[in-house]
Amino acid sequence: MAVHVGVPASIPSPTSGVWHLGPFPVRAYAMCILAGIVLAVWITGRRLVDRGHAREKAVDISAWAVPFGIVGGRLYHVITTPDPYFGQGGHPIKALYIWEGGLGIWGAIALGAVGAWIGARRHGVPFLDYIDAAAPGVAVAQALGRWGNWFNNELYGRATDLPWGLTIHQWDQSAGHAVVDSSGKAVVLGTYHPTFLYESLWCLLLALFLVLADRRWTLRRGQLFGLYVMGYPLGRIVFELMRSDPAHTILGARVNVWTSIIVFLIGVAIVWFGRRREVAVPREAVSQHTE
Repeated sequence: MAVHVGVPASIPSPTSGVWHLGPFPVRAYAMCILAGIVLAVWITGRRLVDRGHAREKAVDISAWAVPFGIVGGRLYHVITTPDPYFGQGGHPIKALYIWEGGLGIWGAIALGAVGAWIGARRHGVPFLDYIDAAAPGVAVAQALGRWGNWFNNELYGRATDLPWGLTIHQWDQSAGHAVVDSSGKAVVLGTYHPTFLYESLWCLLLALFLVLADRRWTLRRGQLFGLYVMGYPLGRIVFELMRSDPAHTILGARVNVWTSIIVFLIGVAIVWFGRRREVAVPREAVSQHTE
């Protein structure tokens, strides 16, 4: 007698993105961001040791980089998506509700780099050493952070009937859970491309590429970070073109597509002009630190 193993028709999405510990809400989006930050700092610390710096410097510098990055990410999101806050029926105060989602990676990297520069100067670590050490960890943090979008049923692509399509519910953003119908069931909008998953996997591949490039190529200080700045937009452009949610456009293309192109070119410039700098210290040449 043949046994048929059923293949899931789609990837399920959570019907709730927030849980309560007594009066305190625990939001999955915030937990994914926090987990990404913790892992990124840990990875950066290990890689700083390879560059001849103390592991704890990663924590010291992140105390500057992370707050700056969060503010930058939120500013970019609010500037590029102003309608929910300043449009008709919008609530300006909600621009401060970071826990409900909405962090633009471009603003987070830009202002986070400013915070890292300040922190690196204050703690005696060359800025280029720090950003090269941090680049793979930042990509991993992005991969984890995208799972917050899964919990929030957001940032999905066009409708699809592929087996890995993502079930999306009608979502109450402020409450943090799916809207339910009269029978108490979560309202399903349809099945869409899981662009959050595509981007998460791309970021993990990018992190792996950066680690291998750092080990196998003779790179100068700052060039590894430049490769990160080049690599991430390549995937982001593809995922942006797959998305179906409303977005502001310039000449028919989503704003984030244009931003990705500009950031890619900035990455090319970082790598190109980095040729004039001294070569990064090889892993084998760095003395081991006592921990």
